[in-house]
Amino acid sequence: MRYVIGIIAILIGFVIIWKAEWFLTQFGRIPWAEEHLGADGGTRLFYKLLGLAIIFIAFLYMSGAAEGIILRIFAPTLRTGQ
Repeated sequence: MRYVIGIIAILIGFVIIWKAEWFLTQFGRIPWAEEHLGADGGTRLFYKLLGLAIIFIAFLYMSGAAEGIILRIFAPTLRTGQ
């Protein structure tokens, strides 16, 4: 099941990267992205970075590395094994 979810997430990330212009026309510009990521193409870049992040997280999830990273981040607050 992990691989099915991962492949679906990779496909979603790919579509976001591939159709960034469509997302721009459907959802409009993101003011934060326009201000911080570029003069006129900040929103397009934001959508592409979002797609890449989804793909990266999907690969981490499929390989089982995401759980280890999450546990390392939140281990001080969970008190497991003490």
